[in-house]
Amino acid sequence: MHCDTISELADRGGELWKNSGHLDLKRMQESGYLLQNFALFVDIGKCTPTPWERVCALYEVYRTELEKNKNRIVPVLCYEDILKNEACGKLSALLTVEEGAVCGGSLERLRELYDMGVRMLTLTWNYRNELGWPAMRRCLGQSRGDVDGRLTEKGETGIRGSDGRDEACGLTETGRDFVTEMERLGMIPDVSHLSDAGFDDVWECTKKPFVASHSNARAVCPSLRNLTDDQIRRLAERGGCMGLNYYDKFLVDGGSKDPEVLWEALIRQARHITDIGGMEILGLGSDFDGIPTNPALPGAEAMPVLWDRLKTAGFTENQLDGIFWGNVMRVYRDAL
Repeated sequence: MHCDTISELADRGGELWKNSGHLDLKRMQESGYLLQNFALFVDIGKCTPTPWERVCALYEVYRTELEKNKNRIVPVLCYEDILKNEACGKLSALLTVEEGAVCGGSLERLRELYDMGVRMLTLTWNYRNELGWPAMRRCLGQSRGDVDGRLTEKGETGIRGSDGRDEACGLTETGRDFVTEMERLGMIPDVSHLSDAGFDDVWECTKKPFVASHSNARAVCPSLRNLTDDQIRRLAERGGCMGLNYYDKFLVDGGSKDPEVLWEALIRQARHITDIGGMEILGLGSDFDGIPTNPALPGAEAMPVLWDRLKTAGFTENQLDGIFWGNVMRVYRDAL
């Protein structure tokens, strides 16, 4: 449900067919991929001249790379497109945007994104924007390590109250309008990176499924980027889905570079999430090309190993079918 490969290609060069990052089409084909969400990730603290121009430039990279590989992968605009591509033996690409600030608060810009083929929007990244507050907060003009607010007990950026709940604000009125319009259009709200209060607001504003495209369980790893058990339950109740994030610091408290520690943590995450939300809640989020390399899951080539590890841990093949494709496909059927 999430990778930052397009932004990496734009900034570092390389091609979608084969590159030195975490994900490319060659490894996707070899690993049996059906579909990949490609995020146009915009860091509004760095981009020039404007976030909108940056997202449009990334879109041109996406469009160019797909055109070069049109015999291998085809963009999809609705659920039926995925089925058609599968029948033709082609991979599917679903376009997303990570950072709602690219619209500058304009619903017309949101509709332009939809017309470009964007079918999922991560409402915030790590900055406050016109739509709402993020979970882990950074101020514009500050370096990567700077903190807005105070350090939590786990060292993540953000503000946490004595009850453990993030005290950040939720969606703005503009953010609520965006979520309502997204549901009308058939664009999926993505609450990964959003504050706890923002999750509550998305829950109140929506009727269709929404997602946390690359988030884990906070009860297993206490980062504000992960979902609480209550959020997991409500996401499941709404028919939504969350994608496992392979970042070591979102898998295990403090992170680790030991592959076995990471495998154990990932299995704990999968078990906990499905115990809380049921087997239909979980998908794959990866965050490939947006996180440091996980030595247990170094790239798209590791997906068969992930299947084997989860199967050895006790997940059945039917359950794995749900985690690897079925659960996310159900959300796309219902929401797109």
